[in-house]
Amino acid sequence: MGRDKALLSFEGTPMALRVAAALRAGGCSPVVAIGGDSIALQQLELLTISDRWAGEGPLGGVITALEYFADYDVVVIAACDLPQVSAPTVMALVDALVDPAEVAMAVTDRPQPLCAAWRPSAARQLSMAFAAGGRRLLDSLAGLQVSEVVVDARQLVNVNTVDDLPG
Repeated sequence: MGRDKALLSFEGTPMALRVAAALRAGGCSPVVAIGGDSIALQQLELLTISDRWAGEGPLGGVITALEYFADYDVVVIAACDLPQVSAPTVMALVDALVDPAEVAMAVTDRPQPLCAAWRPSAARQLSMAFAAGGRRLLDSLAGLQVSEVVVDARQLVNVNTVDDLPG
């Protein structure tokens, strides 16, 4: 998450705050931003940790989050550029993460691995894929038990620029 994404506003609210609010309302605590412009995110009063593999794509950020929260039962990861994600979606993902699933992933017309509930133990498989040179998160799920949660595509509209904002 670069500075442009961290500070991009949606209806006057930085998108990172909208996503953080949905995570909190969905029962997630604490909510932590991985990577990005830590100064800007801290000004938004978001706790931040450095992405161990900054600039290497989202797979490294997911591994960083899962390792950081290794003692938790469930880690919900939502990209900061999903300003329409909702608390009910977050709760549905958590509810769908039942054994033997290691990931409960949102699915619209395609899989959405950056909106998912994870078992921290999935970090091992993802780390192996990363070490082997893989960088595509979806490809790194091979070998993991994945539960799919159908989500209204309007909730997972990816917004990278002001032109991408709905309406």
